[in-house]
Amino acid sequence: MRSAAHPPHSGRPDTLVVDGHGQGDRIVLRARGELVQGCTDTLAGVLAGLPTDVAGIELDLTEVSFMDSTGPAFLDVLREYGRRHGVAVSATGWRGQPRRVLELMGLDTTDPLRTTPPAGLRDRTASAVARERAEQLDSLRLEIAQLRHAIDSRPVIDQARGVLMAAHRCTPDAAWDILRETSQRSNTKLRRVAAAITASANPGGPALPEDLRTALRAAVDARRGAPGIGAPGLQDAG
Repeated sequence: MRSAAHPPHSGRPDTLVVDGHGQGDRIVLRARGELVQGCTDTLAGVLAGLPTDVAGIELDLTEVSFMDSTGPAFLDVLREYGRRHGVAVSATGWRGQPRRVLELMGLDTTDPLRTTPPAGLRDRTASAVARERAEQLDSLRLEIAQLRHAIDSRPVIDQARGVLMAAHRCTPDAAWDILRETSQRSNTKLRRVAAAITASANPGGPALPEDLRTALRAAVDARRGAPGIGAPGLQDAG
């Protein structure tokens, strides 16, 4: 027996798949994917195809990775089937985010079918899930902003590395180390250090600020004689 829910939105959720096998007079169902919109229909379809003489149904959710506010309705489908047919039912194997949702609902995280959520709790659970998704979205937005900044900074950093490679006859890795150490010694953002070094290398460009010049000299001196760097005069770096 096997059934799957269709993906409910474009966020590429893991399709819920439910399959199972018999163990004596019991049926063990295994769910894999996400408990989202459509999961109740998937479970109802599987239950409808079960033999009528089973004594118990165990639903294993070890491989379920996410549950939204549809989760309680999913459990209700199994609970109602057991009540209607006089069959013992259980839902076990909760892990990760689905388990946290059960905790928010005040349900038994070993088998939530042992307890019934208080009236009105589903609305609060839906709000908690919405907050969690909002936090995930904020985290994703921050990561995207950081990536964009890194992409924007890459050209000027590469130019500065080229200046240092020419000025000190060093390898790209050594130039990167000098650039990074200059940033640390001067307590200046790496992109700003790179921009200043690049500008100072242009004909008629501004000289490096004194704090950056001092930090750059110290960074070069710290690496002088190390693999990947030569020893020309620091004045060549601007």
